[in-house]
Amino acid sequence: MNEPLVIGWAEYVDIPEWNVMRLRAKMDTGARSSALHVENIQEVGDNRVRFDVRLHRRKLDRRVTVEAPVSRRGRVRPSSGVSETRIFVVAKVRIGGVEREIELSLVCRAKMIFRMLIGRSALSHAFVIDTSRRYSLGRPKKKTAKKKLKKKKKRVQST
Repeated sequence: MNEPLVIGWAEYVDIPEWNVMRLRAKMDTGARSSALHVENIQEVGDNRVRFDVRLHRRKLDRRVTVEAPVSRRGRVRPSSGVSETRIFVVAKVRIGGVEREIELSLVCRAKMIFRMLIGRSALSHAFVIDTSRRYSLGRPKKKTAKKKLKKKKKRVQST
């Protein structure tokens, strides 16, 4: 068996089949299941569901529409303490170099900072969480002020 990958309490996660890349996720060993923030959930027949995955908290237009089979419906007791029934789907999730098929509950996490929560059942045996770190696997590259200025100058020169 391979050594578990050490990750921080927050990491970027990919769901390649859904074209969802670099989604910020919180690793939560206190939660049994994983949850994904979705909007516009519609049951479309044949035990399938269609929904929108919002990729960014503030940029509302950054979203992907996904259709997936329902794996189950189950009761979840979120941090509010009030039990609720949720739809679960299965997705292949990649954290660092590790890919796993995990079950995700579809829920509105609009008031939460993280669009995705990864619970202990998805983390077990493959990861060790270092709670003193976050994004230990890397962050997306941001354009520096120099690059933006260079780009702007290039546009001005070409006109």
